[in-house]
Amino acid sequence: MNTFNPQRRTLLQYGFMALGAFFGNVLLPSAVRSAASLAALGELLPPDRNGVRLPAGFTSRIVAHSGQTISGYRWHAAPDGGATFAASDGGWIYVSNSELDNQAGGVGALRFNAAGDVADAYPILQHTNRNCAGGHTPWQTWLSCEEIDKGRVWECDPFGRKAAQARSALGVFRHEAVAMDTQNKQLYLTEDQPDGCLYRYTAHAFDADGNPGLDEGVLEVAEVIDGRIGAVRWHALPDPQAVSIPTRKQAARSTRFDGGEGIWYHQGIVYFSTKGDDRVWAYDVQRQHLSIVYNAVLYPRPVLTGVDNITANAAGDLLIAEDKGDMQIVVLAAGKILPLLQLTGHDRSEVTGPAFSPDGSRLYFSSQRGKTGRAEDGMTFEISGPF
Repeated sequence: MNTFNPQRRTLLQYGFMALGAFFGNVLLPSAVRSAASLAALGELLPPDRNGVRLPAGFTSRIVAHSGQTISGYRWHAAPDGGATFAASDGGWIYVSNSELDNQAGGVGALRFNAAGDVADAYPILQHTNRNCAGGHTPWQTWLSCEEIDKGRVWECDPFGRKAAQARSALGVFRHEAVAMDTQNKQLYLTEDQPDGCLYRYTAHAFDADGNPGLDEGVLEVAEVIDGRIGAVRWHALPDPQAVSIPTRKQAARSTRFDGGEGIWYHQGIVYFSTKGDDRVWAYDVQRQHLSIVYNAVLYPRPVLTGVDNITANAAGDLLIAEDKGDMQIVVLAAGKILPLLQLTGHDRSEVTGPAFSPDGSRLYFSSQRGKTGRAEDGMTFEISGPF
């Protein structure tokens, strides 16, 4: 594994001016720009006792190991996508997918009390396949995505009170992740195929709270009209269930994306990553315009490779987890590309499931296969510090 070289940071700060303009002046409103940013992160220090390299002021702890029994629940193997949810007692829940085949996948939940101690653990979805990433909803549910050819999106209750339900109106394909545009009440979905598509779901009906129904609606696919970036138009799919034709092949003018990965909505922008070409994209919902905000091929020694899951903080800084690469979580902020953390000794693993606690003070993530490279040796971490 390559460790971070300060020269790489210098090169990229000069070479990343387009993203600086993008974040600093164009897309983020002034209220967000004034929020605390991670752009001033310091250099990564040597590994701590958990094998995590962090800037000064940050600390790590391991909150769960695959196979560890917590409150009667055996923490799952191959931990993947995740999110957090606030609880009424001042605590919170971190949910984590399990990317196992043969109906051994699903989702587990870690319950934290108000002091941040692990208080409970339990399954919220079982007997599914390759639950990769997903997305949270404003009504406090987790959408878990199956990364198989006939994959579905499962809506799960983080509190474990309601049974998970398949939401097939969101399409049947090799799902990766989903994000909701909270202003227009539409969902955007990525597809993990070398010739995958970007999808948008619009509900036919809404509940009493204004939340979109996920059982009936229109699933569309994106077409970038001229080339790889620019204006986007959407085409409705005739068969979201892919009964006879895969969804990505139903619209002749759809645009292909090389391995769709994480996706995140923030302040009118849908960000998503593609692993085949190491890019991070930004779709401006109002302008219906697609841009590339990071492209690894432009840099001789890129800090960020193996782009995967995405999350963001309140300031709009993007945090990108690496699948292999240098086993880092990397921040894109204010014209800079900075590693927030690096796992050492996890060369055969990937960083998965980054998610901030509801108050933004802690960051959760997993090493899917730990130090051995085996699914049963996954590790789930918590980072605290001056976020």
